[in-house]
Amino acid sequence: MSLAEIWTTNPDQVRGKQIRQIISFAGDGQLREGSLASTELREFLEIIPLEMLQGFAEGCLLETFPDSGLALQDIINEVGRRLDFEVEKGRYRGGKGGAAFDGIWRLDDGRALVVEVKTSDNYRILLDRVGEYRKVLIETGQLPSAGSSILIVVGRAETADLEAQVRGSRHAWDIRLISVRALFKLLNIKIKLENPLVVQQIRSILAPQEYTRVDGIVDLVFLAAEDFAPEAGEPGEEVADGEPGKSNQETVDFNDECVQRIEKKLGRPLVKESRVTWKSPDSSLGLLSKTSRTYTNGKRRRYWFAFPSSRYKILNTVREAYVSFGCGSSNVVFLIPYQQFLGWTEGLHITTMKNGEFYWHIKIHKTASGFQLRRRKGFNSIDLTPYLLASASMLSTITQISPPLDHLKIPPPRVA
Repeated sequence: MSLAEIWTTNPDQVRGKQIRQIISFAGDGQLREGSLASTELREFLEIIPLEMLQGFAEGCLLETFPDSGLALQDIINEVGRRLDFEVEKGRYRGGKGGAAFDGIWRLDDGRALVVEVKTSDNYRILLDRVGEYRKVLIETGQLPSAGSSILIVVGRAETADLEAQVRGSRHAWDIRLISVRALFKLLNIKIKLENPLVVQQIRSILAPQEYTRVDGIVDLVFLAAEDFAPEAGEPGEEVADGEPGKSNQETVDFNDECVQRIEKKLGRPLVKESRVTWKSPDSSLGLLSKTSRTYTNGKRRRYWFAFPSSRYKILNTVREAYVSFGCGSSNVVFLIPYQQFLGWTEGLHITTMKNGEFYWHIKIHKTASGFQLRRRKGFNSIDLTPYLLASASMLSTITQISPPLDHLKIPPPRVA
């Protein structure tokens, strides 16, 4: 059984293990170019949660073992993939001919980073050699001559000597440095945000920048702060047909628990892309998961969600796309094919923002027989009960149980 299969079927068997122990479970336990151990480790790294990935990176830095540098190389490339780069993994060890790089991270605008991973900075890096790798990649057409640069990822945070070495070299405008810890900080920020514009800004700071003018940095700080702010039209404000009601819940942060149930329903592992989006490791399936407190008005129970019209690019770039709504807790979760959901949006209330973006208001009401998506006057309500991932406690009160969901075979239509 491969590492990925162990994690999917019995995660407790590997949870809490050190990275060197994980490697010993993979293939013959030795990382070599093209080996089964390497394949299994890389597949495993693609599906584990971020905190485990970061723990493995720290393990490679704190304890030196035969394959620690090779494992760190795979971990850093996985970080690049989760930052939405297109990652080409390099060789573990250089060979004759060609460029010996640890990874190439590409952006969709044509820019690319040649990535070098170093567990320590207590020796001088041969910058001319790294620069030669980039030159060979450009000459062979693997990199653009303009818009390509080098990113050195260093295990230790104290990089003063290495920084001085770069500044004093002829490669100063082509090379940037970042510590492993800082790279994980960027990934943590990305996952806590929703707005893909912020993610673009985060990726851009890994390439060489001219900082005489700091507008780009200000934009990044502003967008990040704005994304953490409550969304427009948040419950409690007057929206369309009145206030959603009162709530005594303090948090709506149960998305991870909802997604765990969805993974079991779909039989697919999902990796967190942002605060509300997940994707399968092979990028064929995408999920937007939103959660709401319970709002009460007398005996009535309601749930409210804001759905920005154009923010979630992930739903338009996968073969299978779903939206889910967690109501009050992870015990009540609705899983809806994205294409099906789009057919309902014409009748939803809308709030238009100053920047031209608009929000659909998703209002779900608990009724005597199930759950309904309420729409504007003149549009029928939608019975959501067939899309409910019913828990054992719900089965006694809900008569219609969620049928198997048909997998979407074509990309859903884009939303303007």
